[in-house]
Amino acid sequence: MTVSEEKYFLGVDVGSISTNLALIDDSKELIESVYIRTEGKPVDSVQNGIKILREKLGEDLDVTGAGATGSARKLTGVLIGADIVKNEITAHALASLHYDPDVQTVIEIGGQDSKIIIIRNCIVVDFAMNTVCAAGTGSFLDMQANRLDIPIENFGELALQSDNAVSIAGRCTVFAESDMIHKQQLGHPTHDIIKGLCEALARNYMSNVGKGKEIRSPIMFQGGVAANIGMREAFESFLQKEVIVPEHYDVMGAIGSAILAQEDFAKHPKQSNFKSWDISEMDFNTSGFECDGCSNICEIVEIRRNDILIARWGSRCRKWDVID
Repeated sequence: MTVSEEKYFLGVDVGSISTNLALIDDSKELIESVYIRTEGKPVDSVQNGIKILREKLGEDLDVTGAGATGSARKLTGVLIGADIVKNEITAHALASLHYDPDVQTVIEIGGQDSKIIIIRNCIVVDFAMNTVCAAGTGSFLDMQANRLDIPIENFGELALQSDNAVSIAGRCTVFAESDMIHKQQLGHPTHDIIKGLCEALARNYMSNVGKGKEIRSPIMFQGGVAANIGMREAFESFLQKEVIVPEHYDVMGAIGSAILAQEDFAKHPKQSNFKSWDISEMDFNTSGFECDGCSNICEIVEIRRNDILIARWGSRCRKWDVID
């Protein structure tokens, strides 16, 4: 491994749709990042992400600290040997403040969930998440783009071509899709339908996730859906405020996780638990079983690396818990 005086910090954010990695230096500047699909295989996606990041870097930089976040943060932490594991609210807020210390509202829409973070004086004072309805998320937009036979990359640009958005019921994925089909059958142009959908999804987000929240500027829009310029315009139209999309909008969670690792090291310098860049070559296996020791019938998950048990969790009484 290459020995370097520089300090580097790795952040890994694993969600239901995407797996994001970011490597920053001690000044919290992004060195390299990776954005790939999770495809229902978080273990494989973490290993693949590490392999891609290693290849992009071209050398094995010494990792001084590693952080994990996202819905699979506990699993990710075990796989990479994370020094700190934190929720995505904390990670996204920290990354947002790094790029704009004045930010007061963070809109984040990912593959299957969305969230809003309210920041005042550089402190998170409120947040909300929507993990129940997929309307407005990346997976829903992907599905509609595929149904319309339009590359998702062109979705937002088509919305901008419209001067007359049709009204779409965006409160539910089922209603939104059936309404879109109805409007197509009536003969409305595709770009008007797409713009109507973007506006409906922005309204749905604000009336659900953003309900009761005081939206103050600066407003930062991040997550995979932020790539859709039509959604950005829809939010700006609804809020009547400027909406900022940061350069690294798609990997902000990973950047925030890396910053958490950097700040943790600054407070408590120690040797990192990072497993090495050879993670992609390791053999990880997960399995599960039900504990019948009591009426709780807990579902226990085991993780093995090269046939050695490294973690186990899931029991309410913690009698089965093992963390390497």
